[in-house]
Amino acid sequence: MLYFLFLQGMSASFKFKQFTIHHERTMMKVGTDGVLLGAWVDINKVKNILDIGTGSGVIALMLAQRSQDMALIDAVELDEDAFGQAFENVKQSPWPEKVNTHHCAIQNFNPEKKYDLIVSNPPYFQNSQKPPDPRRLTTRHTDALSFSELITAVTNLLSWDGKFSIILPFHEGLNFITLASQHRLYCSRQWSFRTRVGKPVERWLLEFRGTIHPKEEGEITLYSSGDEWSEKYIQLTKDFYLKY
Repeated sequence: MLYFLFLQGMSASFKFKQFTIHHERTMMKVGTDGVLLGAWVDINKVKNILDIGTGSGVIALMLAQRSQDMALIDAVELDEDAFGQAFENVKQSPWPEKVNTHHCAIQNFNPEKKYDLIVSNPPYFQNSQKPPDPRRLTTRHTDALSFSELITAVTNLLSWDGKFSIILPFHEGLNFITLASQHRLYCSRQWSFRTRVGKPVERWLLEFRGTIHPKEEGEITLYSSGDEWSEKYIQLTKDFYLKY
């Protein structure tokens, strides 16, 4: 996971322009992956949004800031401490009526509606050495939520013309595209992310739909030179970071 904690040290909170995320009780701190996804997803004509594995609630609140006033966001989190932190972050944000937090596994989440947009920054380690802390296992590894289970949840909860967006490492992202297509979820946007020009691709930003669309492909780099952020990254995230 690529973190921006150097901006505020190992602080118990992370301040954005319009809201603050407290994350001292969560295993997943505010990091590049979540911010990238929250800033990148297409929210055009979106009303009902689902955030799977919301953690501290950072993506849910980014989407609350970006989406239309009438949009409603359900944020689902399995870990009890993370759920409590997300609940508090939402209540202290400018959008407490716009975001509803739910303490449950996505496999057991049964809302009475479908979603125009589903997002997830999911656990992705599948075969690596597992940590002794069960909370880190749930957060980082696919044991509690496999890719197949995630795709099944998405296909059950996504509206017929809805979009599903996710961020994954390079190899896991390519495998996920193949697996999703087997369940009739087709990649409609695929952006690569790397820290510097010339470095290998580190993440895929991916969007899927239930019907085949011409694929939009793009690329974004974190640094242009030295420790200077690239102009493209600045433009993507400028509504959130205090730095710009």
